[in-house]
Amino acid sequence: MSLKLLDLFCGGGGAGMGYHQSGFDVVGVDVNPQPRYPFEFHQADALQFLLEHGREFDVIHASPPCQAYSEMQKIWNNRDEHPDLIEPTREILIASEKPYVIENVVGAPLRVDLMLCGTMFGLRIIRHRIFESNISMPLLTLSCNHTDVYDPYHGQNRTANKFRDALGINWLPLGGGTNKIGSMDEAIPPAYTKFIGGHLANTALLSNTACTRQGEEPRQNDLFATGSDSVSSDGTSPAPCG
Repeated sequence: MSLKLLDLFCGGGGAGMGYHQSGFDVVGVDVNPQPRYPFEFHQADALQFLLEHGREFDVIHASPPCQAYSEMQKIWNNRDEHPDLIEPTREILIASEKPYVIENVVGAPLRVDLMLCGTMFGLRIIRHRIFESNISMPLLTLSCNHTDVYDPYHGQNRTANKFRDALGINWLPLGGGTNKIGSMDEAIPPAYTKFIGGHLANTALLSNTACTRQGEEPRQNDLFATGSDSVSSDGTSPAPCG
């Protein structure tokens, strides 16, 4: 039986696809319609859905809106126009006592348990992303190789298909102008969460215990029911970069 993973703030499904490829049964939630999301989808407020249904899942992934922390907002100096949902998301995830992963852009207020780059997986794109989790992330030293990468935003001969190939995404459109909701502009390469998902599936999920980082005491909270069957599966590690 597959582990069930809740994909919050799912967008077009870049993260969800990676978890699916690593063996999870994925359900996505986003406040915006996502007609190209490739798995079961619920249009709803992500945090409210988490409070009401979090107990039904074995693992939870969250990608809160990142615009407030992106480099573009630094340039335009309009961070205040974008919601900061990282802290409320973290609080509810901790209360859920479920294994969780939070993903965001470099510069977001996350504890950096892991940082991934497309070039670590042989992709011709950088797209650095950081991850916080309440389980130990893989202790690997992965190197970036930023030579011969595709820049989807600058230069000539840019095409949507080249962007898709660089990301490893073939089902999402290119966002136009400011309309980037559900587009590959906001998606992460599925290779990232395929790698993380393989690690998660190999981590024993012990029944009726909180899944916490090493050295921390389990947090008790009655907002959610806890517990999951112990499951293991083979994970795939990225090839090191030269």
